[in-house]
Amino acid sequence: MNIKSFSQAYPAIFVAVILNVMCSVYSSAQISTDIRLNQVGFYPKGQKLAVVVGEKSQVFEIKDAASGKTVLKGKLSEPRSNQHSGKISRFADFTTIQKKGKYIVEIPGLGKSASFEIKENIHREVAEAALKGFYYQRASVGLPEKFAGKWARPAGHPDDKILVHASAISEGRPENTSISSTRGWYDAGDYNKYVVNSGITMGTLLSLYEDFPSYFEDFNVNIPESNNSVPDLLDEVIWNLRWMLTMQDPADGGVYHKLTNPRFDGMVMPDAAKNPRYVVQKNTVATLDFVAVMAQSGRIFRAFESKFPGLADSCMTASVKAWEWAKKNPAIFYNQEELNKKFDPDIVTGAYGDRDASDEWVWASAEMYASTGKPGYIKDIPFRTNEPMALPTWSQVRTLGYYTLIRFSETLKLEAQLEKQLKTSVTTYADELLKDLEKQPYHTVMGKNSKDYAWGSSSVAANQGIALLYAFKISADQKYVRAALGNLDYMLGRNATGYCFLTGFGSKRVMHPHHRPSIADGIVDPIPGLLSGGPNPGQQDKCTTYASKFADESFTDDDCSYASNEIAINWNAPLVYLAAAIEAIMAKK
Repeated sequence: MNIKSFSQAYPAIFVAVILNVMCSVYSSAQISTDIRLNQVGFYPKGQKLAVVVGEKSQVFEIKDAASGKTVLKGKLSEPRSNQHSGKISRFADFTTIQKKGKYIVEIPGLGKSASFEIKENIHREVAEAALKGFYYQRASVGLPEKFAGKWARPAGHPDDKILVHASAISEGRPENTSISSTRGWYDAGDYNKYVVNSGITMGTLLSLYEDFPSYFEDFNVNIPESNNSVPDLLDEVIWNLRWMLTMQDPADGGVYHKLTNPRFDGMVMPDAAKNPRYVVQKNTVATLDFVAVMAQSGRIFRAFESKFPGLADSCMTASVKAWEWAKKNPAIFYNQEELNKKFDPDIVTGAYGDRDASDEWVWASAEMYASTGKPGYIKDIPFRTNEPMALPTWSQVRTLGYYTLIRFSETLKLEAQLEKQLKTSVTTYADELLKDLEKQPYHTVMGKNSKDYAWGSSSVAANQGIALLYAFKISADQKYVRAALGNLDYMLGRNATGYCFLTGFGSKRVMHPHHRPSIADGIVDPIPGLLSGGPNPGQQDKCTTYASKFADESFTDDDCSYASNEIAINWNAPLVYLAAAIEAIMAKK
């Protein structure tokens, strides 16, 4: 039936359809991309800001999304100039609105925002989805529809016949020995598994549990282990923990750098990837990351002995053995280029090369001390608290050790001077973040410096937020919580791109991440709960669809963009921490 005959046969329905289409078009036309805000929403008692880009607007209105009734009129802030692009922005502050409901921001003459919500626990779903994102990254297992929904898939990469690379041979494990190294999480948009990147990821998630254990008592994200009397956060962590345990060479305690194909798989689903996989060279950095994770896991899972008999002991035994290997081999570093000159096959997947283990010694020693109570582990370890605190990344984990020693300073009866130095290091870093916040174009500590827009800049925002929350833990000053929440607002839409960087969320959402399952599964929507890397002016992928070269706008929602739109477990972990920790803190207000 053509449109004309349809309209004649069903005139009332035809009119209704046309009106709906017209209203939809009108409504869409009124939504302004120059109004930037957290596209998920706000806490009733939390700060509420929206940023308006442009020079002409002066006033704003907040309206009820359903009725269109104006509930607040206000004046926009004085203009702020963007240090990266020179663009002018102003912000609307509607913190005074505490009534739960759905609202829009409207700027006369410019347009309106998409609707957002004000309610308690507004970021609960964000935290749950970001944790569930790890389930979708599981290797060696199928994801049934009951838990994965429309993103269900067959098992891929059983990893029960992994070859020992020529760089990784040892007594009892000659070249091409077959070992089992199942489970674990796919690292990022690719299908390999890396100990170094698992290190910071596991440390972040385990620290979240230690900092807010009671919050996770009812934190159910619908994974196969849910409702087993163990927090889902820890159940998910165990999937990767059991893989990490297989990466230790039983002959000497050293730890392999990664489990990988020689080259990246194509853009195929996990079950279609059949290339041989190898464990590659043992080294000091990977081994110390392993020490830290095992020591932290050992003390946490001691409380779950009845559920996981022997797991805590296995973790502690593994950590001690790895520590001893590292003490004997303090300067073996992974150099992929040099390795490929000596051994075949060449390995050209993610290198995660790190030529300085001083920060890994700090983190590993802190976790061993916290788990054993033996101060000998931190003896002669230079904590370097006289230097500016370094934001955690996969190649710089010193501050993870700071966080742990601060967390257990009373239990360990930490030496007073060291405790003071550690806390001062964190609060000084946080105060530097807050400096000139009132001048920033998006009123976020994220992006003050162009260096914030590195590869994986979204995780910079998340880790800055965590540092701010540790400063709050030390000082009880709410200004740090507000700033941390501002960085969460940044990731969820209050930024120079206008994107919400978490898949599955937001009115302007990421749809095309560089992520093999999301590309290959034939489903329009990407797998939800994955944090896109965010703006990266390096544009190393050479994609041609970047909208801008300005540091804070250098992003493209294109699956070719592994430089700005890939996902990674070490980016998701700090988002889980930040969203869940803020939820726990705001629930007490």
